[in-house]
Amino acid sequence: MATKSNSFSIFLLKEGKDETNSLKEDHHLDESFVANKLPQGSKLYVLDNKPKNPWWKPYFGLAKDMKQVTKGALIFLPSGGRCFVLSFGHVFHNIDDAAYEYDFGLRVTLNSVDPGLLKSTDILEPGSARRQRTQVPIDADLTYFDFDSDSAILKSLTGKVKEEHRDLFKNATGSSNLRISSPLPANKLANLCEKLLELYLSDDYKTTFPNIQSISPIRDPVLIDTLNGKLLSAFHSKDETLNLTVPDLINYSDNVYATFIGCGGGDLYEDVFMERYYTYLELRGQSLETMGLEEFKRHRLKLVDIDNNSKGPSYSILKCFVFDTALDEDAGTYHLTEGNWYKVEDNFISKLQTFLDPLCKDLSLPPYTQDNEGAYNEAVAKNNNEILCFDKTSISPKGQSQIEPCDLYSVKKEHGIFYHIKVSTFSHQLSHLFNQGINSVELLTLEEEARKKLGILVDGSAISEERKQAFKMPLTEQKYAVVFGMVTHKDKTKKSLNLPLFSRISLMRNLKTLKLMSIPAAYGFIEDQSPKKPGKKKVRKPKQS
Repeated sequence: MATKSNSFSIFLLKEGKDETNSLKEDHHLDESFVANKLPQGSKLYVLDNKPKNPWWKPYFGLAKDMKQVTKGALIFLPSGGRCFVLSFGHVFHNIDDAAYEYDFGLRVTLNSVDPGLLKSTDILEPGSARRQRTQVPIDADLTYFDFDSDSAILKSLTGKVKEEHRDLFKNATGSSNLRISSPLPANKLANLCEKLLELYLSDDYKTTFPNIQSISPIRDPVLIDTLNGKLLSAFHSKDETLNLTVPDLINYSDNVYATFIGCGGGDLYEDVFMERYYTYLELRGQSLETMGLEEFKRHRLKLVDIDNNSKGPSYSILKCFVFDTALDEDAGTYHLTEGNWYKVEDNFISKLQTFLDPLCKDLSLPPYTQDNEGAYNEAVAKNNNEILCFDKTSISPKGQSQIEPCDLYSVKKEHGIFYHIKVSTFSHQLSHLFNQGINSVELLTLEEEARKKLGILVDGSAISEERKQAFKMPLTEQKYAVVFGMVTHKDKTKKSLNLPLFSRISLMRNLKTLKLMSIPAAYGFIEDQSPKKPGKKKVRKPKQS
């Protein structure tokens, strides 16, 4: 006969925290309840709401009384020199957000589960903000969940624990808190928590799951406050490492402009960078020294057309910041993107640079002096008969979404070179660029119709028949190479460090994919010599009478 187990949701408070300084001031928990089986030294707080009808009773006009009630409890349990909180029911939100360890549940789970007996994962890809929960009907290892430790963050993990822990609990689910079922009686819970503390402090998971936490989200409010202080210092001093971007994909061919709101109206700009925001603030008489997070949340970047009509959503300035910083007390880089902070281990930063920098090449493409990418691509092809422009074309088979083969196409040493060009070094634009490079070459490799369509594009170009045959030969022999070119004012010698963190991660992932396909690949930078364009005054719409 199976031993009955009880479910527990367990939080670990930070050092120096207990029931006296960890509850929110406005909590409505009752500490007067008597319980004669509480673990020694623990403290009980109970949520004992009065019964009330559900909202849908009057909504549908039900005559019968249908009272329901919410109950819950928090038990503060000291063990091992720390204080744990056992939460029952939906009452954990009464704990102060800054009082508990945000990595406790996940770290204990990583140290306790059998790596071959996993059941579920919650994953976040910061570069695309995609979240995914994967569950499997059988026990499996992490590779079965398609988890890429180079580009994704593990938010939660569920699995069966190793044999040596099964007398305490058999399964674990970890995120900020730890969710387990245990057969232990109440007087043994302190022993359980002492073992959990031991598991939390262990680094064994680094061997069992190497590199799994190369990137980790920062959720601790105290640490976030410290990092936000770094952000404010960089803003007030106009630190050149602080960048501004549109946190979304934009089709600039639609004549999209950006403007700022929240401190009065601003001019329209064809491009976005920090100096635009500084100028906006200065023109509106806003002192930088008095600016803080509330202003960053209130001020917004808005996409409009030339007549100031909205062309999409607006974004808080805080969400538009891209910023890297470090703290003196630890090793690692902290990265801000879309308003969220992440910690990246130094060894992972080194790994990115070691892989990417040797693949940064001199592209031998002319400087960018045009108004937009399309004009640049056309000019390059017009002035070089060894290059064709295929910008805004498609090689997709009938019925499939449009896929552009490349922006520029040339042939070198029997390889067809597919150049993908982007006037940006911002994350969203670059992630799209890198994925585009993969999608087009995969399509050419797998679909004969795509190769035929590209051949037709070559035949339609204004070059000699001899050159056309040379351009089509790599399509017949399927010898391809991919090159990503990024237009920037930044120093080319910095190589991969010119790219935002998650762009580097995305680039590494895509270059590795191309390597697996035996397709040579590289990236490089194109000097931006285009003049900075002043803002355009907004068109004032006439008032309706």
